[in-house]
Amino acid sequence: METAARIRVVIAKPGLDGHDRGVKIVARALRDAGMEVVYTGLHQTPEQIVHTAIQEDAQAIGLSILSGAHMTLFARVFELLREQDAADIVVFGGGIIPEADMPELDRLGVARVFTPGATTEEIVAWVRSAIPARV
Repeated sequence: METAARIRVVIAKPGLDGHDRGVKIVARALRDAGMEVVYTGLHQTPEQIVHTAIQEDAQAIGLSILSGAHMTLFARVFELLREQDAADIVVFGGGIIPEADMPELDRLGVARVFTPGATTEEIVAWVRSAIPARV
């Protein structure tokens, strides 16, 4: 039996932000597009998110942040990925993130940030183009 190549993504809501409607829509869109999606739920720590990504052998982590703590949370996720020798995991995000913070997020290594108004089609297409599927 042949196994289809798939992209495995961990989708997470770090920090104290309790708004999860958008992230659930994105998780479902990625799943409906044929990706394996692990949604971690609300109020995850960067440590929990990185642990899950490594345990699930994920190729990407998508963070949804509406709390304003994006700089701290992204930085900590990257720090933990480096410590765990997992810096090859692609990190992207979405939420309410000021344009002024984009250069610093880029410097940290955030592959893409989707701001309000991004469509699920746009997100799915980007994930497909940025993350190679594997068997």
